[in-house]
Amino acid sequence: MPTATLTPVSRSTLDFLRKLKKNNNRPWFDKNRDAYVAAKENMEAFTASLIETLSKKDQKLKGLAPKDCLFRIFRDVRFSKNKDPYKTSFGTVISPGGRKSERAGFYFHVEPGKSFIAGGRWMPSPDHLKEIRKEVYYNAPAFKRILNAAAFKKRFGSLHDAKLKLAPKGFDKEFKDIELLKYTSYMADCPVPESVLTSRSVFKRVTDTYREMAPLLKFLNNATH
Repeated sequence: MPTATLTPVSRSTLDFLRKLKKNNNRPWFDKNRDAYVAAKENMEAFTASLIETLSKKDQKLKGLAPKDCLFRIFRDVRFSKNKDPYKTSFGTVISPGGRKSERAGFYFHVEPGKSFIAGGRWMPSPDHLKEIRKEVYYNAPAFKRILNAAAFKKRFGSLHDAKLKLAPKGFDKEFKDIELLKYTSYMADCPVPESVLTSRSVFKRVTDTYREMAPLLKFLNNATH
C-alpha cells in the first residue's frame, strides 16, 4: 500500500493544463506563472513519489533526481510548424539516467483526459534500433511469450507505435515474424483515468503496471547493454 508521503497529481495541475490548452501564448502564461510554478512543484513531488515507488522494484532507480526525469513544459519551436510555445502536458521518465537515458524505461504522461503509463524504447538511435531488431530476430519465441502473456495483453493489448511498410534493411523479408521487426519504437502503454491519477491508488496502478512491463524492459535492455 502507498505511504502517506506519496503525492499524486493534483486536480489544480490538471486545471492549469486545461486552461493552458485554451490559452497557449506567452502573455497568458506570464500572467498565470504562479499556477505554473505550483503545477511544476506538484509534478516534481509526483515524480519523486514515482521514483520512491519504483525503486522498491528496481534498485538502479534509487537516487534519481526528479529534475532529471521531468520534461520541460517549454517547446522547441525552431523546426516545427506548430509555434505554440508550451506543451499542454507533463511527462516524466523513470529510468537510470532520467529523461536523457538511452535505456528502456518507464514513462508517465499527464494530460487532462489523455493520461497514460508507457514503457519501452521510444525512437531509439539507428544503432540501438538495429540491435533491438536483431534481438527480436534471434529470440522471437521469447519475445512473443512476453507480448502474449495474459497479464501483458490484459494491461497493454500489444505494442503501440508506427511500423514500416516493408521489412527493415538487412533483415530477411521472409522471416515469419517480420511484423515484429517493423516497429520504429518498441513501446507498450495503457490509459490512466483521472479518478486514479489524482488519488494515492495511482501508485498501486504504477506498481502493477511496472511489474507487467518489466519483462519487456529487460528484453529491450539486454539487446543494447
